[in-house]
Amino acid sequence: MALSCGLIGLPMVGKTTFYNLLTGAGAETSAFFSGKVTTNSGHAYVPDYRVDYLAKMFHPKKTTYAQLEVVDVPGLVSGSGKGQGTGNEFLSAIRQTDALAQIVRAFDNPEVLHASGDINILRDIDIINSELLFADLQLIETRLQRINGGRKKNMEHPLEEATLLKCQALLEEEKPLKLLMLDEEESESVKHIPFLTDKQMMIVINIDENQLATGDYPGRQEVEAFCVAEGYELLTVSAKAEEEIAELGTEEQALFLEELGISESGLSRMTKAIYRQLGLISFLTAGEDEVRAWTIPAGLAAKAAAGKIHSDIERGFIRAETVAFDQLAEAGSMAAAREKGYFRLEGKEYQVADGDIINFRFNV
Repeated sequence: MALSCGLIGLPMVGKTTFYNLLTGAGAETSAFFSGKVTTNSGHAYVPDYRVDYLAKMFHPKKTTYAQLEVVDVPGLVSGSGKGQGTGNEFLSAIRQTDALAQIVRAFDNPEVLHASGDINILRDIDIINSELLFADLQLIETRLQRINGGRKKNMEHPLEEATLLKCQALLEEEKPLKLLMLDEEESESVKHIPFLTDKQMMIVINIDENQLATGDYPGRQEVEAFCVAEGYELLTVSAKAEEEIAELGTEEQALFLEELGISESGLSRMTKAIYRQLGLISFLTAGEDEVRAWTIPAGLAAKAAAGKIHSDIERGFIRAETVAFDQLAEAGSMAAAREKGYFRLEGKEYQVADGDIINFRFNV
């Protein structure tokens, strides 16, 4: 099952446009406040030049990229954290995601109304963050009432109430739960509660084509300083330019990007950043039948990685025949890589590295 990222933000910031670009879903967008209350969910593939390289080398019947689930939720308005407006729909959808990407508007377009009347990036980020804090506080209050609502305390774990009170105290200081240092047992006591402010989150600034060309937008320096101070990864992407890129062929895309003075589309950078933020890496398998990127958590042992392909391979694991992609690319072919001694035989405890090309030897 693919890990997921929720796209959040105020109305009219371009969330659904980004969703469509990432997934190719074609969900309805509107330049006006449409009162949307539905959630979109689809899959985005993670662009990977290594998969492309291997596909050219092997000419497989099938090429499979790593995937992420992307969830596009209704625009967040003030009060959503307390269940107002589309708040309940919004919260139920993003609570189940593994990470968040907050889309913030820097482009100015008089035909597309801004929810707060004008462009102010830090204000908009603060609105969203405040709603996430309110939502977590409300969740804790509801849970504490249930724990203490009967004659006898009803807890999932002996430390649950004490840990919730610790969480509540931090949120009341207007600080997110990702800053709270819990020990292993405390974390275990509240793992069944889907908090929002403990999720990894990046900030994606939606700029226009002029801002893309100049590399600047209103409040850029202040936003960059804020994200460094708060530990947010910051990306600037022009949804408008990405729509134009998506309509071009492969060669035309390369020329368009060259004209813009960038080596990679913003959409590709965004997908990779989400993948990285989730702590994921890819190992690769290659052959005439299929070239495929397999998604695993960083630091996973070879035997467990084999289980991502099939449980029988994990059960009967013998060795992982491995070559690093960079070494293969430098050699130019599998045969040349073998001649240079780049292939290695690794045991079950070997920690798979991003870009490893692996052939698992097994016996069942």
